[in-house]
Amino acid sequence: MNGLYALKPWYADRLSGIRGALARRGVSPDTLTAAGVVSAAGAATALALLPAPLAALPVAVLLAARLAFANLDGALARDTGRTTRRGALLNELGDRAADLIALAGFLPLAPLWLVATAALAATLPSWISLAGAAAGAPRRNGGPVGKTERCLLVAVAAASGWVSPVLMVIAIGSVLTAAVRCGRLWRELAA
Repeated sequence: MNGLYALKPWYADRLSGIRGALARRGVSPDTLTAAGVVSAAGAATALALLPAPLAALPVAVLLAARLAFANLDGALARDTGRTTRRGALLNELGDRAADLIALAGFLPLAPLWLVATAALAATLPSWISLAGAAAGAPRRNGGPVGKTERCLLVAVAAASGWVSPVLMVIAIGSVLTAAVRCGRLWRELAA
């Protein structure tokens, strides 16, 4: 059950020309990580300030950019031989920050408890994956509501105005995703 994460190889192929251009220009992978966080902040701002459905286009475009930068930073580092432990740390911190910042766009639109619950739940799948990797298992991604699905759901809220239902789906789906990943890792680590 990989959800939209199953499209990652296809998507990475679509971005290969951009990666090549960035490599030729000497762009740092860390710059792309930062650009992903900035894109998430732009999406959050549009979500918070523009009414639905006017928020839909800027939110969708900025979250698509956030996902592209999240794909490009690590791939560029690998392509150019610039992978570092600090870069890996920055990548993980940038991904978590971008997730939380994008969800912060809901703060003026929904009760604080609901936004906080969705934000906390959205971090769980990544923490499970990182804990599994720390225990020696391969990094697990995907699931019913991973990073890509969360971005899509935020765009749905921006288009429809269905703020509370989307936040509930993000919260419940993220907990389910974390449980799926944890179950897979539990079985792998028992072997």
